[in-house]
Amino acid sequence: MPTGRFAPSPTGTFHVGNLRTALAAWLFARSGGSEFLLRFEDLDRGAHGDHERSQLGYLSRIGLDFDGEIVRQSTRLDHYSDAIAALTQAGLTYPCWCSRREIREAPVAPHQPPGAYPGTCRDLSTAARTKKEASGRPPALRLRADGVVVTVIDSLHGEHRAVVDDFVLQRGDGTPAYHLVVVVDDADQGVQEVVRADDLLESTPRHAHLQSVLGLAEPRWAHVPLVVDAAGERLAKRDGSTSLTEWEKEGGSVPRLVALMARSLGIDCDDECRPADVLTAFDPARIPLSRWTAPSP
Repeated sequence: MPTGRFAPSPTGTFHVGNLRTALAAWLFARSGGSEFLLRFEDLDRGAHGDHERSQLGYLSRIGLDFDGEIVRQSTRLDHYSDAIAALTQAGLTYPCWCSRREIREAPVAPHQPPGAYPGTCRDLSTAARTKKEASGRPPALRLRADGVVVTVIDSLHGEHRAVVDDFVLQRGDGTPAYHLVVVVDDADQGVQEVVRADDLLESTPRHAHLQSVLGLAEPRWAHVPLVVDAAGERLAKRDGSTSLTEWEKEGGSVPRLVALMARSLGIDCDDECRPADVLTAFDPARIPLSRWTAPSP
């Protein structure tokens, strides 16, 4: 079975959705006797050690274990720089001075999804580029994808096909962007199966294309349906009512929450359990594809 991983961002307290995704990724890996790795995506603003310690505590309390040392993106900046240098040398990057508002208000080609970059800065004239440089706004760096169409196969959702836009590799402040770092990190760690929430399924063709141009192996993909609140809205870390701490304050036990999450992943189990108790009963083919509403204690 392929090596798996869980890669949270330490920017807040875990909610039930984070824990369920971690449990799903652990089950995918451990059910075949594979290694399971932990990586902190700590390049975002707001990431700090207190959140990391809190998240580690939550993962331990629900019964998940990991192999090897914890990897932190903040220690790997040279790896991202090397990848950007290789792409730039191959003529596959260009600077972009567009603001989010300008991108949002620009017309998008009919074959591109909403929010796709329209290519405004892709082929600037020398004069236009000089004017942009004189503005003083630091540019982001984008991948020149040229509208390539990429198909990925997800083990839960099947075939997913999309046009890849010229997405950001490095932000204007010099921070490497998520789409770059996640691809480089997974390759360097030998991750062979990526299990994550299905809000990232739309980004997966981007990742597969970047893996291709960097000469990296494409992992298996499995995108687990999101957890939503009673109103059908996706959960957020700022929503403390969905955290493990609040769950216990309201009278819920950790084994009870694990059992509910396991059932939401298609596992028949007792009212209270630990991940190790349901490992042999896990079958990815039984995972419901509908979004799961976060339970109450």
